[in-house]
Amino acid sequence: MGRKKFRGGRKGGSDRPPRNGGNTYRSYPEIIKEHEKLERYYNTILPLDDAEKKEFWDALKRELPNSFRFCGSKGHALAVKRLLEERYAPEIVTIKHYDGQPVEAPQPVPWYPDQLAYSMNTPKQVVRKFPPFAAFQKFLVSETSVGNISRQELVSMIPPLVMDIKPGMTVLDLCAAPGSKSAQLLEMIHVGEEARVRKVMQSFGEAGPETTDEPDADLSADPSDDGRATGLLIANDADYKRCHMLVHQLKRLSSPNLLVTNHDATLYPSIRIRRDPNSADKNPFLKFDRILADVPCSGDGTLRKNVSLWKDWLPGSALGLHATQSRILVRALQMLKVGGRVVYSTCSMNPVENEAVIASSIERCGGPDKIEIIDCKDRLPLLKRYPGMHQWQIMDKSGRIWNNWEEVQQHGLTAGQWPGKVAETMFPRPDTSDCSSLPLDRCMRVYAHQQDTGGFFITVLEKKAEFKAKPENKSHREEQVAAEMKMEIIEEEKAAVGEPTDVLPSIGSKRTLEDEEAETKPDLKKQRTESPPNEIPTEEAQPESKLLVVDLKPEPADTETPNSNAQVDKRVKRADGTYEEPFKYLSPDHEVIKSIKAFYNVSTRFPDDRYMVRNATGEPAKAIYYTSALLRDILVENEGRGVKFIHGGVKMFMKQDAPSAEVCRWRIQSEGMPIIHGYVGPERVVRLTNKDTFRRLLKEMFPKFIDDDWKKLNEIGERAKEIGMGCCILSIEPDGSDPDFSEHMVLPLWKSFHSLNLMLPKEDRSAMLLRLFNDTSPVINQKLKDAPKTEETIDSDTKEETKGEDNAIEEAAAEQADDSVAKEGDATGEEKSDETTKVEEAAS
Repeated sequence: MGRKKFRGGRKGGSDRPPRNGGNTYRSYPEIIKEHEKLERYYNTILPLDDAEKKEFWDALKRELPNSFRFCGSKGHALAVKRLLEERYAPEIVTIKHYDGQPVEAPQPVPWYPDQLAYSMNTPKQVVRKFPPFAAFQKFLVSETSVGNISRQELVSMIPPLVMDIKPGMTVLDLCAAPGSKSAQLLEMIHVGEEARVRKVMQSFGEAGPETTDEPDADLSADPSDDGRATGLLIANDADYKRCHMLVHQLKRLSSPNLLVTNHDATLYPSIRIRRDPNSADKNPFLKFDRILADVPCSGDGTLRKNVSLWKDWLPGSALGLHATQSRILVRALQMLKVGGRVVYSTCSMNPVENEAVIASSIERCGGPDKIEIIDCKDRLPLLKRYPGMHQWQIMDKSGRIWNNWEEVQQHGLTAGQWPGKVAETMFPRPDTSDCSSLPLDRCMRVYAHQQDTGGFFITVLEKKAEFKAKPENKSHREEQVAAEMKMEIIEEEKAAVGEPTDVLPSIGSKRTLEDEEAETKPDLKKQRTESPPNEIPTEEAQPESKLLVVDLKPEPADTETPNSNAQVDKRVKRADGTYEEPFKYLSPDHEVIKSIKAFYNVSTRFPDDRYMVRNATGEPAKAIYYTSALLRDILVENEGRGVKFIHGGVKMFMKQDAPSAEVCRWRIQSEGMPIIHGYVGPERVVRLTNKDTFRRLLKEMFPKFIDDDWKKLNEIGERAKEIGMGCCILSIEPDGSDPDFSEHMVLPLWKSFHSLNLMLPKEDRSAMLLRLFNDTSPVINQKLKDAPKTEETIDSDTKEETKGEDNAIEEAAAEQADDSVAKEGDATGEEKSDETTKVEEAAS
């Protein structure tokens, strides 16, 4: 929900250190958690008895528990989870609270699949005071930084879990930033992929020993691309800067099946796809299997986290958003396949934003014959929930509660004054409507007191048949009172039925385009790039918004610099004057692609028509990306059609200084390694089985193998000595004797004249050292350690080696930050001078 900037800020209840560096703190007044209109409205409409209403309000006034989930493939997530259960939880439960009570370790959430989500109620003063909690907090921060843990509010995890996503599906997240739900969706698209790919490769003799996953691999789940995931996730957001935060979040999943776009969700453009020669459709457009419409909302379900809402809540916020929410949902249903599903969700408890949007949108789309509300009782059976509401009242801006639309009409005609922003579609459908008997009880309402969470609303809708959406009705009042009302009253009437108002001046000012208009009139699809200034943050924005401490400066998504004769006009110019570099695919016969395939002896079974660069020249300059086949077709077919693509594909190869002409100057990037490693010839593979060997490679940057030093690298020493220089693959294959060292991994390894180096950022090294070895000591840069005694005696070969490795390790460190997120004074976001890199490494 809310892709919004919270008006109240984060002032309430916080203590901040003074700027003068003194020892005193300036205290901000604590927010009083009371609000007469808020409490009166929900006490009126919620079907709770007095005792449960007290539980409801008491829960909303308590601090929200911390929550997180384990990410990635199921096997990897379970491995990281086991550390919590076996290493940290036993230490935590030995702590005695200050009042003598035992401290509770983080507890698994019973309704989350495989218990991969956890909640923690421990007071902050206890977390800060006791070492076992400090150790666990370090683990939590470390694993979050590398993407193995997502710190996400529990109720925010629900919508993806009820979408019933299968491999091979096309999925759209219309309001995606900051990305925690999109990450869940992306994981679902790739479910079972690793095991499927290995099983296919086993059949061709192109993989190592079979693992426990292969016998259970379901090749029929997604069989058309040798087991590789063929599905697609398009993650969209209306705010350009938040799109780059979205890229940063999702990039950690290394998916070639991800696109990020920047459009107003109410006017999301139709996306052209490649024409099937056997189809009569000459202009095919993409239809989605699943769409998540987690829409902007007033956010009063987040009162426990956004405490400023206790003083800032206004009934008019929900009224002003109702029309926009309906437009988003109607547009989502238009883009859906017949038989596909939309999940609509908000972090609001207000029926104006929930049941009223569902009912009015279904009515616009042709009624229950076209759109069905799906009963999800069988999904997440342990999740406590209330059914949706059939009857409700509306509170206007003044705080008056209206029972039905007839009351509003009567008051307007007799008193000559209409309640601002109140519209007919906000009330339950009248008996004369085909939608009067919709099974709204199939909607899900989750309240704070039920399982100690925030508030949330979720509904699953299925498209039964194609439809032509009815236009928004904007003339109810005008027809009734036009003869007697003055011009200013008519303007107020327009606002009441959903036209632009002073509350949301910059979104939803146009009716949703029909599919025919979107496909035949692309010039009508011009969108805004910034969110409304008075939006309220999403339910999960608070922990994740730390990514935006520094104002992000929009930049091209790659660092490649076009030549002086480059066709700069092919770049997409944005409203703020910045550019998005185009996506250009490389021919399989391109000299660079042929040299890469030859050096790494890449199997012919690996597709070579999916490599892409991001610059106007279409020539490899800094990075080469890899995408899925469907993503490639979408980018090619929609070039120049006004679709605002921000990110797509996985960085597969990076340009690298090499010590000699025989060494390939394109090294495999760590995020692309899991995709291509099984297809690389054995001559570029180093196999590691010893836990201590791996620890040394993680701990030491640039370990030497001059003279007899190679023997210190144990089982890989001789192989490392013999293998040719350049990038190679480190295949980590534990023998299974150590439960803490049981996960198969593939990592990029750089071989120079006299040293090896794992191409990993320090954050990843530190996280692996902590996870596998419980080691928190700093990483050792052997090159810096030896620099004083070798600086004057180093020969020319070693100088070349040093230069190449400086660039290599710097590029590895840059992997942690998205290549399209700008840094102040660094136009590329990736490349720095060797001197700067050395200074930063020494400082760290």
